[in-house]
Amino acid sequence: MSHSPIRKDKTCLNCRHVVEQKFCPNCGQENTDSRKTFHHLFIHFFEDLTHYENAFWKTIKNLLFKPSTLTKEYLSGKRLSYLAPVRLYIFISFVTFLLIAFFPSKVSENLDKTDKQFSSKFEKKDKKNKHNIKTFNSNKHFELTPMKEIDSIQKYGKEEEKLSDFQYWIYEKAVHVTEHNTQREIIEKFIESFIHNIPKILFVIMPFFAFFLWLFHDKKKWYYFDHGIFTLHYFSFLLLIFLILFIINKVIGLFGENSPIAFIADIATFVGMIWMSYYFYPAHHRFYGETRFVSFVKSVILFVINSIFILFLLILYVLYIFLNLH
Repeated sequence: MSHSPIRKDKTCLNCRHVVEQKFCPNCGQENTDSRKTFHHLFIHFFEDLTHYENAFWKTIKNLLFKPSTLTKEYLSGKRLSYLAPVRLYIFISFVTFLLIAFFPSKVSENLDKTDKQFSSKFEKKDKKNKHNIKTFNSNKHFELTPMKEIDSIQKYGKEEEKLSDFQYWIYEKAVHVTEHNTQREIIEKFIESFIHNIPKILFVIMPFFAFFLWLFHDKKKWYYFDHGIFTLHYFSFLLLIFLILFIINKVIGLFGENSPIAFIADIATFVGMIWMSYYFYPAHHRFYGETRFVSFVKSVILFVINSIFILFLLILYVLYIFLNLH
């Protein structure tokens, strides 16, 4: 609750009604100073999420361990006891963005380990088989046909050898990127961009996910809005699990790679991935009230359809990132 002092002026700033106590009896606005410090705004943001009847912690508990409960409660009209679906997703996204910014992923270090593992593996094979095996090197550039040759083909080559305007534009962009970035740099930039944009990627996918749910269920019984709320809660769950695993890995990582408790991060990641994979089935079964068999079949079909669609979006995303590298 706000700790700002009450204004001496008893006239409501919102509706001009007389305010005898702290809140306006006409519109409900708090009669406090409207000019706030950044500290107050930051604290108020979290207070607004947590102080009403422990709505925040109740929401998180149900989201993690009781699939579809939040959606059923919200659609039944019990909305003050929990965070609103949109606010919940925005809050988790905000915290995720904040922590990723404070604790950036050590992509370069992980690639160094990968390089060493590949080199070690190939060296062992080389000694054993006595063959010259080319080791993995992520610091080299991709080899593409120079633009001079492509331009020559475009000008003097056969029609079937020429690229379309779109293909030529794509190829020109690819050549520019590969000339100015090594394989390692491209991988680093893509991974960092992907991690930073996970909440955005999920947000783009959500309306399509809800649309596929709408296609597979009774149109008279379920509105698109219902599927949208279900999707918001489900994606909030996915993002929350990602956030929890991110925090666990960062905290455990502080003790060093060879720490005795390093295995905890691996166990947490394994359990988290299993729970993320399984969660949709009980959520779908409990919310839509269909038989376990029907829910299982629909869950599998929806999983396949959404996986293909998400893969398609990710390919577009990879292409977009690749073409916008500098």
